[in-house]
Amino acid sequence: MLLAVTAAAMLSSCSREAATPVAGAQAPEAVRVISPEIADVPLEIAAIGNVEAISTVEVKARITAPVVKVHFSEGQDVKQGALLFELDPEPINRQIAEIEANIARDIANERQAEATIIRDEATWKNLETIASRSAGLLKEGILAKEQAGQAQANADAAKATVDADRAGLESARAAARANQARLQQTKLQLDYSKVYAPISGRAGSIAIKQGSLAKENDNTLVTLLQVAPVYVSFPVPENLLPQIRRFNSSKPLQIAATTSDGRTSNGTLQFIDNTVDTSTGTIRLKATFSNADRLLWPGQFVNVRARLSVEQGRILISSQALQTGPSGKYVWIYNATDSTVAMRDVTVMRLYAPAGQPEKAVIGSGLKAGEKVVSEGQMRLSPNAKVRLLTSAQPTS
Repeated sequence: MLLAVTAAAMLSSCSREAATPVAGAQAPEAVRVISPEIADVPLEIAAIGNVEAISTVEVKARITAPVVKVHFSEGQDVKQGALLFELDPEPINRQIAEIEANIARDIANERQAEATIIRDEATWKNLETIASRSAGLLKEGILAKEQAGQAQANADAAKATVDADRAGLESARAAARANQARLQQTKLQLDYSKVYAPISGRAGSIAIKQGSLAKENDNTLVTLLQVAPVYVSFPVPENLLPQIRRFNSSKPLQIAATTSDGRTSNGTLQFIDNTVDTSTGTIRLKATFSNADRLLWPGQFVNVRARLSVEQGRILISSQALQTGPSGKYVWIYNATDSTVAMRDVTVMRLYAPAGQPEKAVIGSGLKAGEKVVSEGQMRLSPNAKVRLLTSAQPTS
């Protein structure tokens, strides 16, 4: 009996020693794990875009005159050719009246010059006849040489007078033509007293109010923005450029722009910039939107999305599972056999956010279906560390 009691005491002591934890041993880290998902993933462009007006026109006066009337309101949509401003035409009307009076004077001078020419030509012809007769009489010895010379001198003087009259007529006609040109120019200035919309668009703030002085080609009266259609400009990574060009060559790439309140407008790719921004590694694209509902506004920021294609059977994991190390992205793989974890380098093709779901990473290599990836609790892990799995209701710390 004594031997039996001693043996029982020794077994009890060994059992207690085995149940007692070794001092300094680390408890397994608590983690959660997920399985990679196999899914068809659309290849999409996602970016922040900026709405731009296709045309922006600063309307300026082409003459200097006070504004006598404004025919529109700030923020109003105006049609091309609509009357916007009336400038004071009175000074120009006075110039027109003065020029028309000068033209009437020129016409009178022209008629007077024509009458003078007719009279002086008659005199010249008469004197030419007398000179011719005098020359005949001189040859016959009937008339003195001095008298014949005087007759010829009178005829030459009459001819010079006719030439001067004709020059005066040309001068009068030239003056009339000059005043006619001035009249046309001044009437054009009168047309400029009414300022019309050069494009259809939305009017901004009226800079020159009624009664203020508008200066020729100086201060801007109002700025018009063409808001239908509009551009949306946005950058994309340069590595997507070959796919964008290939897809867009077959049919125009459809672009969706979503505003901050969740409303979406659809447009088409219009323009690919001719250079890559070396500082950001992106290239800028522009899409055209009809914007008939005025959903998009110049200067507004929108979320831009465009689907290029759908990639079949891609491996997805939550982006929270990704870690960044010296050599790139990696994940922790859970080994169910011994409840340990190991580091695994992975290649991330891009991030993808399904509608209404958290962001996911599209894995190019490093993972396969059926493996377990640590999604929470990675910060305290080390290679071959022991871990314990948590249920969804348990915290990681």
